[in-house]
Amino acid sequence: MAEVIVLIGPMGVGKTTVGKKLAKALNLDFIDTDRQIVSSHGPISKIFEEHGESYFRQLESEALSNALSKGGVVATGGGIVTVTANRELLANHRVFYLSTDGRHIAARLLAGKRPLLKKGVEDWKRIYQERKPWYQECAKFEISTSEKPLSAVVKEIVDLVEKND
Repeated sequence: MAEVIVLIGPMGVGKTTVGKKLAKALNLDFIDTDRQIVSSHGPISKIFEEHGESYFRQLESEALSNALSKGGVVATGGGIVTVTANRELLANHRVFYLSTDGRHIAARLLAGKRPLLKKGVEDWKRIYQERKPWYQECAKFEISTSEKPLSAVVKEIVDLVEKND
């Protein structure tokens, strides 16, 4: 079975950036579930606008299942944990929860359209608090991204992967 490492966490925490660097460091493929959705169905904001969140969550579940079957480092969307079936799928894999104290999130959220953040950081804080128990439930490891460069986050994950092989 192909090695699978999954990154979960809130919007803007750096899952894609960490995932790309991690995949390179471990010589694995990189898959971003949001990017898979965009390449097949168009912009996420447009999917939300035209079809609603529940339709997007179906697409997200399909993208997760597909990514897990291929193997590699998988960066997920922040809401992947909101669907029970996804949490059950994640239970069978090495999942890293990228946590944050949120202090640097505002700057990261400025770029990009995030349909659930109509009120910006205020919405982000509320959504993060709602999802946090699910992130913790799904994760084998929690890695704080606060107060350290993303390269240190990548090194911490690589060390854990090597130690737990």
